[in-house]
Amino acid sequence: MTAPAPWVVVGLGNPGPRYAGNRHNVGQMVLDELARRTGSRFQAASGPGGQRPRAVSASVRLGVLPGGAPGPAAMLVRPTTYMNESGGPVGQVVRYLGVEPGRLVVVHDELDIPFADVRLKIGGGEGGHNGLRDISRALGTRDYLRVRVGIGRPPGRQDAADYVLRDFAADERGELGWVVDRAADAVEAVVRDGLEAAQRAFHAPVR
Repeated sequence: MTAPAPWVVVGLGNPGPRYAGNRHNVGQMVLDELARRTGSRFQAASGPGGQRPRAVSASVRLGVLPGGAPGPAAMLVRPTTYMNESGGPVGQVVRYLGVEPGRLVVVHDELDIPFADVRLKIGGGEGGHNGLRDISRALGTRDYLRVRVGIGRPPGRQDAADYVLRDFAADERGELGWVVDRAADAVEAVVRDGLEAAQRAFHAPVR
């Protein structure tokens, strides 16, 4: 019996230390937490035809099944491109692994969700998010899973593009570790328990 294709979990952000603490990079923060939990290190990703996507990846087992067995196999993928060019590397990895869109989970920041809230969905619009838009274009579909980490709307008249490219505020940084941990838990729940069960668990009020 052929083993199912692994899940692919993508954490969105911009490359380099200049952007590492930005709100726009919270997807990569979650991916780093999943790698830490599994004791994994990122290395150059593989693609179709021997091509090397502009991404790094780590092969992991996510979460724990009832009885203590390791959870589902997954490939953590972090594009090394800028956010608006995420689609190329994600598409290459997905094609190389033979993964259907329903087994792709993209973790990203979300302006339309209050800071610290985590929401899960499949498909739908991109809400002006350039990383999602480029992935949808590369895949030819929007029907992939999203773990949406709320960063809230900018205060006053601050431009949204400027807001997402700034680091979290001091009061937010006090909660950021908890938020990243919860979003990583949500990723594990999606691949282990399915979207509906994960939504029931993570859409319930926690504070």
